[in-house]
Amino acid sequence: MNPLKKIVILGGGTSGWIAASMLAAHLKRELCEIELVESEEIGSIGVGESTIPPVVRLITSLGIDEEEFIRETQACYKLGIKFVDWKVKNQSYFHPYGALGKRIGSQDFYQCWLKATMEGEQYNLQDFSPCAVMAAQERFFPPAQAMNTPIGGAGYAVHLDAKLVAAYLRRYAEARGVIRSEGNCVNVQRKDNGFIEALELSDGRKIHGDFFIDCSGFKALLIERALGVGFEDWSNYLPCDRAIVVKTQVAGSRMPYTTATARKAGWAWRIPLRNGTGHGYVYSSKFCSDAEAKTTLLKNLDAPRISDPRVISFNTGRRKEFWKGNCLALGLSGGFIEPLESTAIHLIARGMDFFLRFLPDADCEPSLQREYNRRMGADFEEVRDFIVLHYCATERDDSEFWRWCKTMELPESLRERIDLFKGHGILREDNDELFRSTSWQSVFEGMGIRPQKYSPRVDNLDFGQINETLKLARSAIFNMVKSLPSHDAYLQEHYGAGTETTKP
Repeated sequence: MNPLKKIVILGGGTSGWIAASMLAAHLKRELCEIELVESEEIGSIGVGESTIPPVVRLITSLGIDEEEFIRETQACYKLGIKFVDWKVKNQSYFHPYGALGKRIGSQDFYQCWLKATMEGEQYNLQDFSPCAVMAAQERFFPPAQAMNTPIGGAGYAVHLDAKLVAAYLRRYAEARGVIRSEGNCVNVQRKDNGFIEALELSDGRKIHGDFFIDCSGFKALLIERALGVGFEDWSNYLPCDRAIVVKTQVAGSRMPYTTATARKAGWAWRIPLRNGTGHGYVYSSKFCSDAEAKTTLLKNLDAPRISDPRVISFNTGRRKEFWKGNCLALGLSGGFIEPLESTAIHLIARGMDFFLRFLPDADCEPSLQREYNRRMGADFEEVRDFIVLHYCATERDDSEFWRWCKTMELPESLRERIDLFKGHGILREDNDELFRSTSWQSVFEGMGIRPQKYSPRVDNLDFGQINETLKLARSAIFNMVKSLPSHDAYLQEHYGAGTETTKP
């Protein structure tokens, strides 16, 4: 064995401090030193304020108290995403987390629901999602405290202030022995075998290490500039390449979900926090100028802004290799997919999770790298396909952007998923996928893609039993949610100051 004695992380922000925290939680400090190099001058992007349920599991896996984390990061709860005007204007749908119905007898819930609709029953699919019903009524209660009830299958994520998250995780990591060094990397020293030997900083210092994690953002100082790993561009599937972001005061109640509203050349997000509201407009520079995007964003704000708008340019796609030699690309240096489904922080944690599973010694066995790159590549492609689905199924033709989306080229993997679902409502589910049946079924239904037939197996079940079960389940969820506290009331009770609402 030739163990790693020192791991160096280049870059802080969310990705750098997640990497440092996970390493510190899983590796003994006396066996492996961890040093993070960042510069206060560079700052962080700080737009990844919305998350998905695995991020909550990440926090608990680090031994962090969830309520303390929420308090320190000014977070709110999130039950899913409301999509406005995506299929057609003046129409919305919801992508919930957690369960969507329960099996009826030995039959799949969705297939039973599908048969009922084909028999003429009027059941809204989201009436059977505890998260969707809670979101519609702006209520919240932790499902773990309500197991064996109609909302016990709900899931949730959080809306959080990304800069406060980085600061919190920095304190966590430093308390566990991670060394932080201030400095700008200006050069990289390489070994004869191509591995990185040291980072050269602008003040002349050299930071040596056995393994390096590139969290330098879009600059990709190590994986691209030093090691020359190329980028797989996905702009032919996802044309948005700009985002303009701003923060406002709190307006009205804090809704327990993200709102994603389709605009003329992209889409806008609204993310409630306890210390304000995050807004952004993701758009394509081919169909919209920066000035037009700024005007669109500002005119749709619902409260006075507390920051200046700033434009962020990005390329959609992924690194051809996430791990090469003794260097791992994480966060923006490894790839970027627009934040429509709030997957950025998850992909960072996922990248570190796989790295810890395949933890190398200092020789960095190539077979480990190949398997890591295969698994992370599959994750990025799964997220890409799920995002593309939101665009390609649109019926809008009121702008050049949406007309392009209607006729866009589709990845073969997504085309196969759509064809399979259209037949009998079957979903292709591989092991360890991020988006499960609830997610795919919700977006398919929301975008107007419904199977032509249900599974013939459902006919083995008495239709009267199906119908009665659906009625009872819908009623049980609705009645329980009606008794829950509002999201704002729950925040006020548990987190107190900082949760008062202000009218715009």
